[in-house]
Amino acid sequence: MVPVWSDSMSQQDLTADMLTRIRNAVRNHAEEVICLDNRLNRGVVQVLQDEGYINGWDTEQVGARVHLRVKLKYGPRGEDIIRELRRVSKPGCRVYAGVSDIPRPMQGLGTAIVSTSSGVMSDRRARSERVGGEVVAIVN
Repeated sequence: MVPVWSDSMSQQDLTADMLTRIRNAVRNHAEEVICLDNRLNRGVVQVLQDEGYINGWDTEQVGARVHLRVKLKYGPRGEDIIRELRRVSKPGCRVYAGVSDIPRPMQGLGTAIVSTSSGVMSDRRARSERVGGEVVAIVN
């Protein structure tokens, strides 16, 4: 089954659109969600997988477009693993942080997703590699 949606609004900020789709799918306890594909979105879902927030992801061709299929993860009793998923840096107001200024969500229990010159990575990895960059999102 191919979902039906309007791509006109989501063309502005594909990452915010993807995060909203994941938030809505988690709230509805869906098993997976389909998002629009770009390089930043692939990096974000890879960080979510590496940090244990999702089970996995893959790409699929739907007509002329490529989509990301994100497999969501829940706890043993069905509780949400992703409680908060928030976009920090937006097209109208970019947020950059040096290595010493990268946020530590929930005193290190959450994850900040950072887009660096070395790729998209978690806040822990960015600190260990001593690189700063654009703070894309916060996950708790």
